[in-house]
Amino acid sequence: MNVCVYGASSSAIDERYICAAYDLGLRLAQRGHGMVFGGGARGLMGAAARGVSSQGGSIIGVAPRFFDIEGVLFEKCTEFVYTDTMRERKQIMEDRSDAFIVLPGGIGTMEEFFEILTLKQLGRHRKAITILNTNGYYDNIEALFKNSVEEKFMSESFYSLYAMFSEPDALIDYIEGYDPDSAVTEISKF
Repeated sequence: MNVCVYGASSSAIDERYICAAYDLGLRLAQRGHGMVFGGGARGLMGAAARGVSSQGGSIIGVAPRFFDIEGVLFEKCTEFVYTDTMRERKQIMEDRSDAFIVLPGGIGTMEEFFEILTLKQLGRHRKAITILNTNGYYDNIEALFKNSVEEKFMSESFYSLYAMFSEPDALIDYIEGYDPDSAVTEISKF
């Protein structure tokens, strides 16, 4: 299975996050899964890719040509797909992936997560979406979701669209056992 990994590209991130991302990549490869990602060599993207690479796993990097600057892109990808735009990048990552993992990240990671989550809610895909909540990074997002449900901006069924984990093995178990029929889409409300 090819698993898309979204995550931060910053090099200034605390080492705890880097180690967790590397460990996730290592475990994905050990369990026979390939990785699809935004192609970055640094931050959590690079750490996860190094983890997969350390086990000889398959890595598909996808990035716009304007990122092709020395030191920016991960050089040990099995395959690298260059795009013209960020939108094209996201579409290829979605199309080439069987499931999604969201690592801690900034605005780019959040944008990718919310787009793939929205597409699932609208019935545009039925793939597993997971969050690796390293060091409680996503606790505040979870609180926001809870408030949105309580205030009736989203229905309780929203929680079936994704799953959050603090440990990579439990996350990978979930992806491997994922039943697409368990997710509720909201398309019928339009």
